[in-house]
Amino acid sequence: MILAGDVGGTKVNLALYDFVNGELKHTRVQQYPAKEYSGLEEIVKEFMVADKVSAACFGVPGPVRDGRLRLTNLPWTLDSRELSDDLGIDYVFLINDLQANGFGIAELSSDQIYTLSQGDVSQIGNRALISAGTGLGETFMIWDGRDYVPYPSEGGHADFAPRNEDEFDLLRYLKQKYNGRISFERVVSGQGLTNIYDFLREVRGLDEPAWLAERMTEEDPNAVITELALKAKSEICEKTLDMFVSAYGAEAGNLALKVLSVGGLYVGGGIAPRILEKLKDGTFMKAFTDKGRMSQLLVNIPVRIILESRTALIGAAAYAEARAAELSGISPRAASVKF
Repeated sequence: MILAGDVGGTKVNLALYDFVNGELKHTRVQQYPAKEYSGLEEIVKEFMVADKVSAACFGVPGPVRDGRLRLTNLPWTLDSRELSDDLGIDYVFLINDLQANGFGIAELSSDQIYTLSQGDVSQIGNRALISAGTGLGETFMIWDGRDYVPYPSEGGHADFAPRNEDEFDLLRYLKQKYNGRISFERVVSGQGLTNIYDFLREVRGLDEPAWLAERMTEEDPNAVITELALKAKSEICEKTLDMFVSAYGAEAGNLALKVLSVGGLYVGGGIAPRILEKLKDGTFMKAFTDKGRMSQLLVNIPVRIILESRTALIGAAAYAEARAAELSGISPRAASVKF
């Protein structure tokens, strides 16, 4: 069995995977509220019970250095060697969560991906992945002539670059709100959606009726904004989602330019599948391709939306098996293939 984990600031997703004729098959999946536990070891021990695991990989938010990471949103320090000893698992790996998503893409089937823009599929080269959820993740997959190799990145924390008067004023509003520099994550993420909404209400003066204010207080505000925007039931929610998707597309285009991702730009994370209909209306692609002299380059890049919510878990499992096989000489994936 392979243990895969997707560690976030609020929740930890764990899954067990086996292989059937060379393909990953999950046998059990469980989600845990991270802040109710003292550390990752406690969660894994509760999950595993009597399961025999040969290798494990955890996708984690942030830069991993020499198998070690200190989380920013939880008082946890993770060390792959300590986890291996404490959990009794021979091979334990920590990789960036977006890097895990990158490894997962190769495992997805066509029905787990939606093609937003066909582009020029004959192009061969690097790929990129941008993923808005609780935060904004970015990674790039370098084509080495045989495979796509994902590399970690903290690109979501790069400076927010406004492109029009609304975004310039949004930047000023957020600089005052956060008392300092503003990253793209402050705009393109779950918190970014509410930041834009607050800006439109407080600075632009868009109307927030009492019934909407009540819902924003009593329910998940991002879910309310998305629902009402997609149903065209609220002007402020529609404008919020429009600004959000435009900024999302612009930063996706920036990433594509930086790594020359002619092999494709993938959009992951929890937000994209929920706003798929909005992504289809042209707002995202207009911002993505609006790059002046480089616009045609962006037009030719295929853009695909990842619909599978477990991509990071799938990628972590694939990575764990591949790296453990390199070190041990034993491959459960290869052994499962029937000739």
